[in-house]
Amino acid sequence: MTAYFAFRQPSSPGVEFIIELNDEAKIQKARDILSGKEKNTIHVHGRIIKRRQPYNPKFNFHLDPNTIDFFQMAIEVCDANMVYVEDHLDEAGGAFLPGGHWCPWDSQLAREVTP
Repeated sequence: MTAYFAFRQPSSPGVEFIIELNDEAKIQKARDILSGKEKNTIHVHGRIIKRRQPYNPKFNFHLDPNTIDFFQMAIEVCDANMVYVEDHLDEAGGAFLPGGHWCPWDSQLAREVTP
């Protein structure tokens, strides 16, 4: 089973980032976040892959579906705006977003997407 979800960041108005989930428990968790059933671990994190995906065409990177999960709080070193990540993608994985781990603190799931 595969499902796609869009998230937004208030720091990037009008822009959405699409993620792919292929784990049934994580898909259910995302749906619970959207329905309001889950109120704590609601922000998206995962490891960046520097490659465009058809389901997320506005960005030259995506999140590895096997690493995506949801969090309540995370360390500051992995927090960044999606547009900033795109603009500094060549630096991601080094001092910027070490290990390619991205955890946008202000990420908010917006909707389930049909590709």
